[in-house]
Amino acid sequence: MSEANEPARFWLVGAGNMGGAMLRRWVASGIAAERIIVIDPGSPVVPDGVQVVANAPEGPAPDILILAVKPQMIDAVAPAIRAAKAAMLVSILAGVEIADLRSRFAARAIVRAMPNLPVAIGKGVVALHTDSDAAPVRAAAEALMAPLGHVEWVDPSLFDVVTALSGSGPGFTYRFIDALAKGGEALGLPADQSLRLARATVEGSAMLAAGADDTPAVLADRVASPGGSTREGLNVLDADEALVRLLTETLAAATRRNAEMAAAARG
Repeated sequence: MSEANEPARFWLVGAGNMGGAMLRRWVASGIAAERIIVIDPGSPVVPDGVQVVANAPEGPAPDILILAVKPQMIDAVAPAIRAAKAAMLVSILAGVEIADLRSRFAARAIVRAMPNLPVAIGKGVVALHTDSDAAPVRAAAEALMAPLGHVEWVDPSLFDVVTALSGSGPGFTYRFIDALAKGGEALGLPADQSLRLARATVEGSAMLAAGADDTPAVLADRVASPGGSTREGLNVLDADEALVRLLTETLAAATRRNAEMAAAARG
């Protein structure tokens, strides 16, 4: 998207928790820090070599413009960068659809992305969708997100669901780890020890599930011997599909909120 053999120029609007995590991973993966300008009126901590400015700089537009502010800030930041005709705008604003972005920004191509917090260690999930059929746009978006973790293109009609599942999923997983630890504590384990054991158990189990050919349901049954303690515990979780129903309701609530934010962005 930049001139032949010349690295792309990036503007990152917002370098908070998610924007900052993505930025650090990109620089660690080899994207030249001096090619990145962060537009943020605060004082974000950025890797050495990354320029931070309060407002959009003068001069040529970036090749890639990345929006990483809170969704409700879109109309506050739009005037300052509205005219920047980036080759590609990438938005991580939850609930803000491509039509809403196109009405505010002049980028030639627009891609929605939904990363989650493990992008900070290159183990994130990034869902993508765009209304562009241009292969270079899709290839550029995939290449940009590849250092962050697992990347998948998603049907736009399901983007709010994916945002709830993988975007919000780490928060729900952290709640599960906390609940597992508190359960051990309630049964007599010291709180700090129970938390250490819960963290390590979830970490190892997730790594095993990620590399397994079998589904997590099959793996769970393999851990559970007939009549054993694991099976007895699974019986509680499986009764009337209690855990499935709870998580379905959790994802449904997050999905509804994404739809509400989309409606608010449309005004």
